[in-house]
Amino acid sequence: MAIKNKGPFTMGMFLALSFIGVLILIFSPIYGSGMNGLDYADDLFNKLSKGSSYFIPKLKEANKKFEGKPFTVQINIEKPKEAEQIAKLFTAGGCKVEVQGNNLKIDGDMGKTMALILKDSDLMFHNQGKEVMASYGFDGQEVMKSWWTALSKMDKFFKKNLKIEEANHISEISKKGIEPAYNFYTIEPQRVADRAGIMIFLLAFYVFYTMWWGYAIFYLFDGVGLTMKKAKVKKEV
Repeated sequence: MAIKNKGPFTMGMFLALSFIGVLILIFSPIYGSGMNGLDYADDLFNKLSKGSSYFIPKLKEANKKFEGKPFTVQINIEKPKEAEQIAKLFTAGGCKVEVQGNNLKIDGDMGKTMALILKDSDLMFHNQGKEVMASYGFDGQEVMKSWWTALSKMDKFFKKNLKIEEANHISEISKKGIEPAYNFYTIEPQRVADRAGIMIFLLAFYVFYTMWWGYAIFYLFDGVGLTMKKAKVKKEV
């Protein structure tokens, strides 16, 4: 394809080649502890996300109104191993658990049981999985997964039996306590206020870098004579 506008084409080539040069730098392992740019940004935003996802103190406060409130649920757990683990967890929380195959009948104190779940979530959120494992004899993340499975089944049971307050309470604990503890395990939390400069730079760079490539394509197309012009308005007779 012939070059029709040398100036714009040269500018487009310069922008495209410099864009590729920066792209090579982004994928080079020169950031942090041998990370490439994408891994560094992903690690940073995970730390910031964890830093803004600590709701456990508020959940503990909300749980106080459930202290001494009894509950009974019947739930079915598909996997026998997980059913066994869940029975062990609730027993540790002072509940009476009857196991018939994969079916569990659990009687206990709502506040006391949720306090144990929040304690485990707090330990996992602060990357103290070994302490959780020492309490039950299996991996801390498996403990979190088993608590999550049990609460999701209890949520459905309570809603089916129109116990909406209990359902909402355990749903909050599952979403704001267990899930951040599980998803961000081993990540060190950081506050947005402490890393505001680098965060603003990365967001601004993302916008600038996207426009960089857009202008490269624009000038290259202009250089080879491919331009967009406004269509002529057809006049009716």
